[in-house]
Amino acid sequence: MSTVYLDGEYLPKEEAKVSVDDRGFVLSDGVYEVAAFYDGVPFYMDRHLERLRRGLEFMRIPYDIAGVPDIWQQLLVRNGIDGAPTSLVYMQITRGVAPRVHAFPKVPMTPTVYAFAKAWERPTPETWSKGFTAVTVPDRRWGRVDIKTICLLPNVLAQQAAQDAGADDCILVKDGVALESALQNFWAVIDGVAVTHPLTQDVLAGITRGVVLEVARANGIPVQERPIQLEELAAAEEVVFTGTTGEVRPCTNVDGRPVGDGKAGPVTRALSKAFRKHIERVLAQAHSGKA
Repeated sequence: MSTVYLDGEYLPKEEAKVSVDDRGFVLSDGVYEVAAFYDGVPFYMDRHLERLRRGLEFMRIPYDIAGVPDIWQQLLVRNGIDGAPTSLVYMQITRGVAPRVHAFPKVPMTPTVYAFAKAWERPTPETWSKGFTAVTVPDRRWGRVDIKTICLLPNVLAQQAAQDAGADDCILVKDGVALESALQNFWAVIDGVAVTHPLTQDVLAGITRGVVLEVARANGIPVQERPIQLEELAAAEEVVFTGTTGEVRPCTNVDGRPVGDGKAGPVTRALSKAFRKHIERVLAQAHSGKA
């Protein structure tokens, strides 16, 4: 029986109850965050907290995030996964319970805060090397994708379209530009350069995306932030997704056509290797600080 956090309490998941009048339930009025942990060590918690703070500020939800790190660590401990090689914490904060009206309630409200933790596993080396598949799907999301809200219906429909097509992932396309997937950031290797969309309101500022950019530059792997035209995608040498649990994820088939030679390419492998080594350094520094 998993233990979750709800409004100041740690309790069995089966006992966690949220009001049917919660604005997150009836209006998708809230934000969320997902953070990775390695051996119980948070991976760039400061960046996750900053993104969460920014989302709350944009949504005008009054919640002090000072206690969030302790909540996340407590969830790992209480679920017995603080030593798991890979785990994550999901946190969702809504505006709270109020009568269903579209405008913000005039009476001050207490936000609803829910979080859970679970372990996750990387794909086997064989599965990773083989790569994953994707299809292009029109982007029908709202105009502030950079805010991590719980309004994810367009993402759900896009991912379902991928599943219906027998693919693992989707690539959202808007005005002829390949942006990202429903779950992860997107890259294409063009002329040996790993290209990803710049940070605008059309894409989410993925924490893994940012780290991969930094690690790539530190290791001399060419990267560029610019829009990727759909025509370029068709001729891309490699296609890559990056995300919290996907880490660096090779895509070897798009819309039924092989990408490159149909296997994880050299740039993807270099990015993944550099990213994994960076995780090891983060862990070493954390354990050194605890000693």
